Amino acid sequence: MNITDVRVRYIANQNKMKAVVSVTFDDMFVVHDIKVIEGQNGVFIAMPSRRVGEGDFRDIAHPINAAARAILQDAILKAYEESKPEEFEATEEAEATEEVVEEE
Repeated sequence: MNITDVRVRYIANQNKMKAVVSVTFDDMFVVHDIKVIEGQNGVFIAMPSRRVGEGDFRDIAHPINAAARAILQDAILKAYEESKPEEFEATEEAEATEEVVEEE
């Protein structure tokens, strides 16, 4: 199965979720609402999920193994970086500068 399209919708607010992504496989199957999240060690993806029970979440769709997850994450993060709007980059740079100042 090949990834044939990655569409990135950037989130302009200042929380940890940076974008929501849709990925198309073989021009026949799409997975919506994959999140790009800023963590302590950089950005990562979170698969679409729904709430089950009280406070628990279960992935709706997810890779079966680590190799498939790496392929998916690499494709998403590449599209995320390549299509990032200039105003979004400026906001991230300003936030990074604020963090450095706060740490000193």
